[in-house]
Amino acid sequence: MTGQYIIRRLLIMIPVLLGVSLIIFTMVRVIPGDPAIILAGPHANKEQVDQIRTQLGLDRHPVVQYFSFLGDLVQGDLGRSTRTGLPVTREIMARLPNTVVLALTAIILASFLGVLTGIIAGVKQNSIFDHLSMMIALFGLSMPVFWLGLMLMLLFSIQLGWLPSVGAESWKHLILPAITLGANSTAIIARMTRSSMLEVIRVDYIRTARAKGLTEKMVIWRHALKNALIPVVTVIGLQTGTLLGGAVLTEIVFAWPGIGRLLVEAILSRDYPVVQGLVLLVAIIFIFINLFVDILYSYLDPRIRYT
Repeated sequence: MTGQYIIRRLLIMIPVLLGVSLIIFTMVRVIPGDPAIILAGPHANKEQVDQIRTQLGLDRHPVVQYFSFLGDLVQGDLGRSTRTGLPVTREIMARLPNTVVLALTAIILASFLGVLTGIIAGVKQNSIFDHLSMMIALFGLSMPVFWLGLMLMLLFSIQLGWLPSVGAESWKHLILPAITLGANSTAIIARMTRSSMLEVIRVDYIRTARAKGLTEKMVIWRHALKNALIPVVTVIGLQTGTLLGGAVLTEIVFAWPGIGRLLVEAILSRDYPVVQGLVLLVAIIFIFINLFVDILYSYLDPRIRYT
């Protein structure tokens, strides 16, 4: 039944991606600014601008442009960057691995710290650790990403000189961006894990497990945690997609060469094909992450069946 469910979800991707493509196609064209004028330069005359607009296909009716874009998309062609002239796929693939490494490092760090902190805070409710960890989590939720990045850079790069501040040349360059990007997710996961643990440890089967003489450690890790993780897995899945698609500020602050910086550069230069390709990529990532999370539910709770 899971196989049929996966096939249905993959089929649902088609109208979703069509909707996303139409929305982003429309939005990039209503943003003020003409890519032909930007490419031609401030001193170009009208004839030169019109020539560039014709070369880019921007002189055609928007409906014709959209269906031409869809036709190329079906063939796996995202077009060419109007800024560099390179295929959009090549532009994205050159930056995507850097963003994947950054986002995965951030979510692994956030998941480990968030789940562990949430479990301890839930088991030791109203303790000093509980209050302190939730206060720190609230601080993590409130901090702007760019501010945290600059503060970490000021402390560890400029004042202490322990870590590099910008670039992606070695694993040391990954530490500060990963901490910055994962701080908000760590706080969200910790609060969700604590809330879920508090709900689970009060149910009847936990009291029954304790009545059987099981140790508190076994009750928490073998019985309570598995059921408490179901909503936490949902949050981790959503945060993973968010980090992959929303690392823009972190990549800008630390000059990290990922798709976030590429998206900003494409928007500023009105590079329509690159913007469209990146947004579609993020949509596909979200869809597959949600599918993976749904499948993982059935392994965490065998009572869940997809019919």
